Amino acid sequence: MTSALFRISFFLLSFWVVSASALAQEKSVLEIKSADEQTGAKGVDRLLGSVQMKHQKTLIYCDSALFFRDENKARLFGNVRIIDQEDPVQTTSTYAEYDGNTKMAKLRNNVVFTNQKTTLTTEYLDYDRAGNIAYYFNDGKVVDSVNVLTSERGKYEVNIERITFQKDVVLVNPDYTMKTNDLVYMTIPKTAETKGLTNLISKDGNTLDAQNGSFYDTQAKKFRFYEGIVETETSRIKARELYYSELEAYYEGKEEVSVLNKERQVEIFGDVGEYWDERKYSLVHGNALVRKYFEKDTLYMASDSLISQDGEADSMKYLLAFRTVKLVKSDMSGAADSLVYNYSDSSIQLFKDPVMWNQKSQITADSMVFYIANEELDRVFMKDKVFVITQDTISNFNQMKGRTMIGYFEDGQMDKIDIDGNGESLYFALQADTISQGINKTLSANIKLRFKEGVIQRVTYGIKPDGKFTPFQLITEENSRLEGFNWRFEERPTLADINAWRKPEEIDPEAENLFNDPVIELVLPTDEEILKSLEKRGWKPEKKSP
Repeated sequence: MTSALFRISFFLLSFWVVSASALAQEKSVLEIKSADEQTGAKGVDRLLGSVQMKHQKTLIYCDSALFFRDENKARLFGNVRIIDQEDPVQTTSTYAEYDGNTKMAKLRNNVVFTNQKTTLTTEYLDYDRAGNIAYYFNDGKVVDSVNVLTSERGKYEVNIERITFQKDVVLVNPDYTMKTNDLVYMTIPKTAETKGLTNLISKDGNTLDAQNGSFYDTQAKKFRFYEGIVETETSRIKARELYYSELEAYYEGKEEVSVLNKERQVEIFGDVGEYWDERKYSLVHGNALVRKYFEKDTLYMASDSLISQDGEADSMKYLLAFRTVKLVKSDMSGAADSLVYNYSDSSIQLFKDPVMWNQKSQITADSMVFYIANEELDRVFMKDKVFVITQDTISNFNQMKGRTMIGYFEDGQMDKIDIDGNGESLYFALQADTISQGINKTLSANIKLRFKEGVIQRVTYGIKPDGKFTPFQLITEENSRLEGFNWRFEERPTLADINAWRKPEEIDPEAENLFNDPVIELVLPTDEEILKSLEKRGWKPEKKSP
C-alpha cells in the first residue's frame, strides 16, 4: 500500500511539475537583457538607453522602456525593433506596447513590418505573435518584388503568406493599377482575389471591370472577372465569367457574352465566346446574335454560331454565321442556313435555301449576295432558281423567274430588276392601282422591270418575247402562279423574334467605377497629438532634473 501511494504521489508530482513548466513556458515573462540605465519602483522598471529585452525567441530593442513586471507588459519608446529569432519577421516603429502574456505587440507611428521580400508600412499595427498575424488600420502599404498594395485596413497571416486588404484597396504593378474594397493577396504565388466591385486600368489604357470580384495572377498576367467587362481601343468584351490572358491576348467568356468591334461597329452576343485580340478573331456560339450598327439603323443577325475575322487582308475581313440564320433590318429581313458578311465590300452572302423580304417583296434563289452602300441596301445578285414575288396595291402577287437576276434598291425599296436567262414574268395589269384588269405572262431570255414605291411600273423584254394576256374573269389560282411559287411571308423574322432568340444585357454607362471616386488625402496626427494620445493611456513624460 505504501509503495502504491508513493507511485501515485510521484506521478501527481511529476504531472504538476510538467504542467507548471509548460504553463510557465507558455506564459513566460519578459526579460531585461541590458540598458544603459535602469531604475525601478512599485513594480515598474524604467529603462534608458540602448534597451534590449527578450521574450522567448523574440528580441526587443528600443531607446527607452517602461517594464511593468506584475502585468508582464512593456511600453517601448524610440527606434523600436522586434526581431523573431526563428521566423524572418522583423518590425520597427517609434512606439510600441508589448504584452508578454498574450504575445501581442501594438506598434504605432512609422511602423515597418518585414517578412523576407514583403514589407508592410503603416502607422498603427497590432502584431499577434502567438498566431503570427499582423493587423493594421488607418492606412497601410505592402510592397514586394512585383506589386505595391495599399488599403485602409488589412490582416497579414504570415504562416500562410496571405494578406487581406479592406476598404479603398489599390494594387499597383508595372502593367496595371487595380482598385477594389476587398482583396486577398497571396505573397508567394503573387495572386490577388477580390470580392465585389473591382476596376483595373492597364498602362496602355485598357480597362477591366468586374461587379462580382476577380482573380488575378500577377506573374502569369492572367485574369478571371465575374460580371466582367474588358475594354481596349478597338474592342469591348463582356461576360458573366470572363477569362483574360494578357500574354496570349486571349479572352474567353461564359454566359451573356458580348464582343464589340469598335472599328467595324459590329457587336456579337452568345452563351460562350472566345476572342484573340491580335488576330481580331472571335468565335461565339449558343443563341448567337450580331448587331451591326449604322448611323441611322441597326442590322440584327441571329444564328447558332458565329465566327468573326478582321485581319489585315481584305480576304480576312468577314463574319460567318452557321445554322438557322435570321436577318432583320428596318427595310429588310431574311433567313438562310448559313451566311457570310464581308466587311471589305459590305456584302451579305446567303447559302442553302436563302430567302429575303423587302417591304412587300420576297426573293428566293439557290444563292444570293446583298450589297450595302451608305448604310442602305444597294443591290442584290441572285443565281439559279431565282424567284421574285412582289405584292401590288391590292395584294396581287407579281412574279419573276430566271437563271440570274440583279436587283437594285433606292431608299431601301426595290427600284429595278434585271433578269438574264430563261426569264419569266407574271404581273397583274391594274387600272388606277385599284382594279385588276388581267394578267400579263411573258417568256423572254432577258427581262427588265422598273418599280415605283415597290410596285412594278414598267417591264421591258429582250428579243422575241412570248407573251400572253389573261383577262380578269378568266384568272384562276393555277394560271396566276408561276411554277415554283411559294409565298413565305409568315416566315419573315421580326425584331420580336430576335428579342425572343436573345435579348442582350446592355452595358450600364452609369455603373460605379472606383477610378471615378475623388482622391481623399488622410492627414496623419502631429507629434503633439501623438503625445497627448499617449498621455491619455497613462504614459507620462520624464521630468528633467533642474
